[in-house]
Amino acid sequence: MRIISGYYKGRKINPPGNLPVRPTTDYAKEGIFNVLNNLIDFSEITVLDLFAGTGNISFEFASRGALSVLAVDIERRCVDYINQTADKFGMEGIRAIRMNVLVLIKIGKERADVVFADPPYEMEGNEKLPDLIIDSGMLNPGGLLILEHSDKYEFSGNPSFYQLREYGKVHFSIFRGARDEGEVQYSSS
Repeated sequence: MRIISGYYKGRKINPPGNLPVRPTTDYAKEGIFNVLNNLIDFSEITVLDLFAGTGNISFEFASRGALSVLAVDIERRCVDYINQTADKFGMEGIRAIRMNVLVLIKIGKERADVVFADPPYEMEGNEKLPDLIIDSGMLNPGGLLILEHSDKYEFSGNPSFYQLREYGKVHFSIFRGARDEGEVQYSSS
């Protein structure tokens, strides 16, 4: 794995082999970030990376200039790896915490302009995640939710659904949060 673009472009991400994760492929990551380049100004957003795993997505957002990135994972080894790697790279805007993501959603205390969620594909209840996240208030007005999932799920009927992107076996459904004053501005493309 590597950081695709931004200040830390080309840096290798070498997590230990014993982490219980399924990292987003570089191919899929590059594809979804090319889409995001046309939708957001990275230097003006805060990010929540849910089910963060190796921190692969968190590091990409930070490299592209996100104001802050909060990575959340239940696995202590993942959280330790993300925090250690962020320190090693000098990425001051990343913080990883150990917590059950579903509990964090219920609490609804954390807020961000972009929420990226990459739950285990086989996790029960994945079809409910978009509504749970949007209804929790975690997503700032006008923000984006990106849900990584398998082809088993179809979200186009969700009222907040914006678009689907597919990169091999990796699918990203993108949702827009409710609009309000001070929302994140999207380009017209």
